Amino acid sequence: MPSSHPVTSSSRPAVGGLAAALVAAAALSGCVVAPPPRPVVVAPRTVVVEPPPARAVLVEPAPAVVVAPTAPPAPYVETITVAPSPVHVWVGGFWEWGGGRYVWRPGHWTTPPRQGVVWIPHHWEPGPGGWHMRPGHWAPR
Repeated sequence: MPSSHPVTSSSRPAVGGLAAALVAAAALSGCVVAPPPRPVVVAPRTVVVEPPPARAVLVEPAPAVVVAPTAPPAPYVETITVAPSPVHVWVGGFWEWGGGRYVWRPGHWTTPPRQGVVWIPHHWEPGPGGWHMRPGHWAPR
């Protein structure tokens, strides 16, 4: 007599076989087949060796050339006060040309921008077209 159950004993082995196939497929899906090795070509490299960075050097911009038509007046005699500290340097006053006339710029105390330099004062020199102003600047000792 036929059974009223939809699952029969003859259909169970098919379900077990399906489960086993699924387990086998899952286990085999992790396998990777590596491609055959390819030859590796290493191109020669260009090596650039740069020198170490240079020291920073303060380069002051070139001043504008100032030419006056006449010689400057005699410099004022300045009273030089006591230096504010042992490192201060006196920068003497000078005649500056501007607006068609000379103007006196008084001297002052200042500190050198770095060690081992001295102040070279402003001065006027005769030259082509009149008197040329040579600005003061810091120079190595």
